[in-house]
Amino acid sequence: MIRIDLSGQVAVVTGGSSGIGLACAELFLQAGASVAICGRDTERLAQAEAALNARFPGARLLASRCDVLDADDVRAFAQAVQARFGRTDMLINNAGQGRVSTFSNTSDEAWREELDLKYFSVIRPSRAFLPMLSDAASAGNAAIVCVNSLLALQPEPHMVATSSARAGVQNLIKSLAVELAPRRIRVNSILIGIVESGQWRRRYAKEAQPDQSWEDWTAELARKKNIPLGRFGKPEEAAQALFYLATTLSSYTTGSHIDVSGGVARHV
Repeated sequence: MIRIDLSGQVAVVTGGSSGIGLACAELFLQAGASVAICGRDTERLAQAEAALNARFPGARLLASRCDVLDADDVRAFAQAVQARFGRTDMLINNAGQGRVSTFSNTSDEAWREELDLKYFSVIRPSRAFLPMLSDAASAGNAAIVCVNSLLALQPEPHMVATSSARAGVQNLIKSLAVELAPRRIRVNSILIGIVESGQWRRRYAKEAQPDQSWEDWTAELARKKNIPLGRFGKPEEAAQALFYLATTLSSYTTGSHIDVSGGVARHV
């Protein structure tokens, strides 16, 4: 296994209190980086902080309550990172969830909510941390990596608003990569399919048969959704792709993406 030492570097992970974000924070801490995570749910954030401190005693960790759609929250989070660590080398934009709706039943308000969430969960943190990333770029690695969905390239009619917003965000990421390349800040993304999450666990609790295990239930759903690998992705699998794109392991990659969908992508 290739190992990389991130001692002295700082990784910031939005939506870091659970799922992909939490798994990503674990990888950065394991590699020796200082890590700042944020989330909207104070209780869940405290639980994540306790779990990370228990697993990595003495780790340089900052956990701050922050709603990435609130400009003041995001500025305060960036200021807290600056005060605690003095720098940011890697920013992982990981926030948002899918909205199941068709064109006929998506209201104007729902469209605005979806577009606001998908765009500004990338725009506001990237803007707030850009000065620190620029400083880091002059000394070595600086990267922004965004968690996006395969819907950006392969839309689904039952998720019309999310698909549309995801496509726009992918365009934004490409534009950012071109604009920031002269400043030596790389910008990439991962495109995920179905990844295990609390949302799916809650659905399992409601829909599964009394004697049906999580593994059997997800495998059945994976077959129905024609996932070639026959299962859901795991948060750590998405996190590993994010880690690769955030570090010097991918030092000559920008404006690109990694497909983490289990083979669902139909495009070449």
